[in-house]
Amino acid sequence: MSKRSSVALGAVLKNFAKVARHPWIAKSLIGLEKEKIFFDFLNPKAAEGQARSIRQVSIRITDVCNLRCHTCGQWGDQGFLHGADLGRLKREEIKPARYLELLDDLAAHGHRPSFYLWGGEPMLYKGTLDLIDRASALRMPVSIATNSTGVAQAAERLVAAPMFLLQISIDGHCAATHNAARPAAGGGDNFGDIERALEAVRAERDRKGIKLPLIASLTTISQANVGNLVDIYETFKDRVDLFVFYLSWWIDEKSAAAHDADFASRFGFTPKLHWGWVGDWTIKNRKLLNDQLTEIQARSKAWSSPPATIIPNVLGLPNLERYYDDHSATFGYDRCISIYQAVELDSNGDMSPCRDYHDYIVGNVKDKTITELWNSEPYRKFRASLNAKGLMPACTRCCGLMGY
Repeated sequence: MSKRSSVALGAVLKNFAKVARHPWIAKSLIGLEKEKIFFDFLNPKAAEGQARSIRQVSIRITDVCNLRCHTCGQWGDQGFLHGADLGRLKREEIKPARYLELLDDLAAHGHRPSFYLWGGEPMLYKGTLDLIDRASALRMPVSIATNSTGVAQAAERLVAAPMFLLQISIDGHCAATHNAARPAAGGGDNFGDIERALEAVRAERDRKGIKLPLIASLTTISQANVGNLVDIYETFKDRVDLFVFYLSWWIDEKSAAAHDADFASRFGFTPKLHWGWVGDWTIKNRKLLNDQLTEIQARSKAWSSPPATIIPNVLGLPNLERYYDDHSATFGYDRCISIYQAVELDSNGDMSPCRDYHDYIVGNVKDKTITELWNSEPYRKFRASLNAKGLMPACTRCCGLMGY
């Protein structure tokens, strides 16, 4: 059977009591994991591209970001948004009122997916807090991936909702390392923003007497921080509930060109967004990386220590060598099922089956609902193609395959 990404057991057990007071969150997470495990049994029409319940709504809610992180496929070194007209991108954004309508429609059709906000920087979208409130009221667990901008000021509402998971990008144990990996577009100290956000959210949780949102540290492993991963764990272990270390998503030029040809042969046009992930991001000193990850695993084993998850779950020096040297290696992750469970929306309302490379558009939620597009003909065609013909070259380093 194909390997599936899943939540590490330690992360579940150590945080279970914090979520137990909110059974609607646990129910949603269990439903997602159950469908991953029993996918073939629960999806008899998968070959036809037909999907069942929507398990996650993922929204890249804005393209605007105040950082220029080197490992970002949007605004990073080779990001596909370079040269884009920011004014136009802002004008084309979906209005908050429309998102509220879409959430209500999902609930009316019996869908209670988790609700995931990212960007750009999602806290720079003016309707973000209203969407978190509405989704939480509809019993849709909300998570957000943020660089922490504005989080300290919003702490009271995030806790009151309650939001399920606050994921903060932390790429260094100190300001110098973090800010070098994630420089601000116009100057500034993002590391300081992180420390203020953690303090504010934890204080508000204590004031309300609840443990949500869970706080996750998200670290994208890069040349800038590969020697300081243990330092990141030690620096923040008393302030976050779990750690996630990403080996980083990347693609080489040979595989990017092969993806152009494969994608065009299936769908009749040439994609472009995957080229934003071409870059010299691979880790050169794999032994150092393996030593750091091994030590983090050892330190996170104690019940009193926050759990650490490596995504994708590729460990050991030989496997790490293959991950960074052989783009075709899938390590058992050879079937994409996120396209049967998760919806991907771009800031302008375009809806795509693909988590990282949104070239294939099935429609726009400005004039259609998510439920109307979920099993539309274009959506089923995309799913059926990957089911019958297998992965495309860019897929092998995609969060939808290895990290969802």
